[in-house]
Amino acid sequence: MIEVGIAFLVFFVLLAVSVPVAFSILTATVVGLLLIGDFPLQIVAQTAFSPSTDFMLLAIPFFILTGDLLAGGKLGQRAIGLATRVIGRFRGGLGHASIATSLAFSGVSGSAVADASGLGNVLIPWTKREGYPAPFAAAVNSSTSIIGVILPPSIPLILYASVSGASVAALFIAGIVPGILLALAYVVVCWWVAWRKDYPRKKVKLSWSGVLKDIVVITPAILLPIILIRVVLFGGIATVTEVAVLAALYAVLVRLVIYRDLTLRMLTKSLVNTAAATGVVMLLIMVSSSLSWLLTVEEVPPKLATFFLDNVSSAVLILLIMNVIMLVVGAFLDMSPAILLLTPVLLPLAAGIGLDPIHLGIIVVLNLAIGLFTPPVGTTLYISTSIAGIKIERTVVALVPFYLAALAVLALVTYVPALIITP
Repeated sequence: MIEVGIAFLVFFVLLAVSVPVAFSILTATVVGLLLIGDFPLQIVAQTAFSPSTDFMLLAIPFFILTGDLLAGGKLGQRAIGLATRVIGRFRGGLGHASIATSLAFSGVSGSAVADASGLGNVLIPWTKREGYPAPFAAAVNSSTSIIGVILPPSIPLILYASVSGASVAALFIAGIVPGILLALAYVVVCWWVAWRKDYPRKKVKLSWSGVLKDIVVITPAILLPIILIRVVLFGGIATVTEVAVLAALYAVLVRLVIYRDLTLRMLTKSLVNTAAATGVVMLLIMVSSSLSWLLTVEEVPPKLATFFLDNVSSAVLILLIMNVIMLVVGAFLDMSPAILLLTPVLLPLAAGIGLDPIHLGIIVVLNLAIGLFTPPVGTTLYISTSIAGIKIERTVVALVPFYLAALAVLALVTYVPALIITP
């Protein structure tokens, strides 16, 4: 245990001096192995290579490609225009429109970062032009982007499944209610902030012919999660990887045949973006696998579980401790490495209090998703602030009610198991 403690100290020191996360994990693993002295360093390469052969992880690049293809072009602009015309007239309507757009695209991207950057480049300037302050626009974008990692298809849920052995389809179903609850909580926050600060309303003439035209345009993209994920995957017709491939092919065909706005240059750019994003995720998966192996060999997860179960008698308190740990870790680590590092540690503890692995998966992803818009390392926070062109401190202040809403939903998801639908 002492050797593992030193390894984690090395890891956090390297993070503090801005060493990339993957290399910090790798260095910490090597240090831990050298201190233990019972294993050759070749074990690092062997354990790192092992997860790269997991067929299920092929779903990640195809879902990333799908989101990149469908979020661009005419579709994104039409979806935003439709949301503006329908709900932009209400108090906080532009914030609601951002939430609705994030919900629409959550079924095709599975990545909060993709939603924050892709949609943010359109939503934030548009919200500012309509008279809303930049901090509010950045706050809405950075917080609503995490809806996409809770609703299916979610790349973080796929990562959790790869570590825990849980069913991807079951996790996707379990994420539906929490994702909708989070969106509704944000709607309430947007209304309250807009009412308290008297933000302007978008006065747009509601043309039913225009609304119907926009609905027809975006319907092919909206049908994607309904047909491929909720019917094909949940119906047991195809695996998550096969569904991801079908989704990518569907996105290409929709852009070529229906929208007719996909050029060879756009496709090449999407493929390059997908390759870069996949490379980052896979490197984290591989090095985290080596560190997880080290933790398993040293029996860290069962020892921690035994410690907490012996010293904390209440399951309510254990759940609270788990949430606090994940919120703190999520504030300093990105989602992928945090999931890969925390899941092996939390599984024995969850088993000790009778917490279902599917329920645990939703709690883990929701906790770490909140970290995406929490300083000091919030990815969607920095992306949204950069697009808005303001200081991060101003966005954080505007995010306070969104933090409270997200924590309220987290408490409900944690302590009300009935909200987690399982097949």
